[in-house]
Amino acid sequence: MPEQALYDFGPTGRMMLMGVLLALGPLAWVWLRRRDAAPAQRLRLLTLLTLFLTFDLVLFGAFTRLTDSGLGCPDWPGCYGSASPVGARQAISQAQEAMPTGPVTHTKAWIEMIHRYLATGVGVLILTLAVASWAAWRQAQRSPQGGRPAVSPWWPSFTLVWVCLQGAFGALTVTMKLFPLIVTLHLLGGMGLLALLRVQSTRYALAGGELAPVQLSPAVRGFLLASFVLLWLQIALGGWVSTNYAVLACTDFPACQGSFWPAMDFQPAFTLWRELGQGRGGENISFQALTAIHYVHRLAAYAVIAALLLLAWLLRGPSTRALCLWLLALVAWQFASGLSNVVLGWPLVAAVAHTAGAAGLVILLTGAIASTGSAEPARAPNSLNASRLSA
Repeated sequence: MPEQALYDFGPTGRMMLMGVLLALGPLAWVWLRRRDAAPAQRLRLLTLLTLFLTFDLVLFGAFTRLTDSGLGCPDWPGCYGSASPVGARQAISQAQEAMPTGPVTHTKAWIEMIHRYLATGVGVLILTLAVASWAAWRQAQRSPQGGRPAVSPWWPSFTLVWVCLQGAFGALTVTMKLFPLIVTLHLLGGMGLLALLRVQSTRYALAGGELAPVQLSPAVRGFLLASFVLLWLQIALGGWVSTNYAVLACTDFPACQGSFWPAMDFQPAFTLWRELGQGRGGENISFQALTAIHYVHRLAAYAVIAALLLLAWLLRGPSTRALCLWLLALVAWQFASGLSNVVLGWPLVAAVAHTAGAAGLVILLTGAIASTGSAEPARAPNSLNASRLSA
């Protein structure tokens, strides 16, 4: 059968229509629940709903990757030039017959295309948020009372740009044949999208009085920011483990291959620009390199867990008690799901749960940063003020 072109924009219009149809349900739900509410209240609810659906999209993206369905349709944005696997069933059957254990099957094609439909629907919702936010901003500017909206329209506009870049990385994931660096960046892009939406939902909650701002000491807030950075580094390492299929390089715990320092080859392991399963020169990547990828992620996990547990202890006060408990719960979730991946042979449920825990931590810590500030330390009055007080 002839080779399929990597890009076929023929079904683009139908794909966009599918995204609009998927987005109409959430938009109608928001309008029905808040038809008499102020624009800011509707925008807040739509932002929260978009955040929830983006979280689901990230999990379904992990499911797509973990079921080896990322190349279920070898072209982009459709499937063999069609908007659905139904129109491509003959081409899919031929590819499956030629390679029964290959990347293209009817099931994998449907998983891949559902992921694309969901991504298009989320994109439409984010576009709606951007347009509606600018409309609310203009309305506030024209109002006699003046004022400004709770969330600057530049936030949803930047989110729209981000989701467009995320779509481009999704296309490269397919056309570059699951290139590890591209797939890892695609995962980080999805997590970044969660963070952007979480900032906006938190600002709406603060403006509406549903959430009270909390003042932290500069040291605690600084440690919160440092923990956030460590979390992102760990997610990047975890994505590198998953995209290189290095999870099963160590199948025991806490040791790896019966040793606390197994044989590892770091140079090819962390060579970023290379094909899947290959070194920079095109040779097959060694098992020692896969071991290095896995074990570095595991060692880093110990540091991140320690940092997050210390952060939870620092946030144990009355005003941040809920944050502390959520943080402890998610750390326990991540440890249990990560351990299950190792000792149970990377089951699909545990692998998706591990991605869910990472996404949950991103949402939690982003919300914590957005809703807290540094409390200014009390300062002694200067000499001028002191003289006035004494007078």
